[in-house]
Amino acid sequence: MTQTQISAYLAEKVGISKKQAKSTLDELAALVVKQLKKEGKLRLAGVGIFTKRRSKARMGRNPATGQEIKIPARTRLRITPAKALKDAVLGTR
Repeated sequence: MTQTQISAYLAEKVGISKKQAKSTLDELAALVVKQLKKEGKLRLAGVGIFTKRRSKARMGRNPATGQEIKIPARTRLRITPAKALKDAVLGTR
């Protein structure tokens, strides 16, 4: 589903214009970025937890040549889905 499709869906469901729905989505995305930069963690009820994680530098191996290479430390994003989302999509086991 694209951002345009999501905007159209929200506009119809909530009863607002498509422009307002797109603006709302843009603000939500900006809020997620702002919070992750500031605190490194954001919890959206029913969706999941977005976290910023720091990975350590490590040694790896080039699979083509077998040569050892150093993999630098970096920051990654991780999304842990909420239990409600997992149950809704995958069903209870």
